[in-house]
Amino acid sequence: MKELPLGFSLTLAQNQAAMEYFSSLPDSKKQEIINQTRNISSKNEMHEFVANLAKQNQKYN
Repeated sequence: MKELPLGFSLTLAQNQAAMEYFSSLPDSKKQEIINQTRNISSKNEMHEFVANLAKQNQKYN
């Protein structure tokens, strides 16, 4: 798995539910998510993306 992009890691660290969800995923799925973040160009978009991961965590639990 590649290193986390800085913007993604900083935003992820601010959202516990999203971080828990991301941490629970297999490496292949984590890499898919990391690849998706490379297309995000604004801070607001990144916050929305991470908030969406948090929603996935609620479905997951």
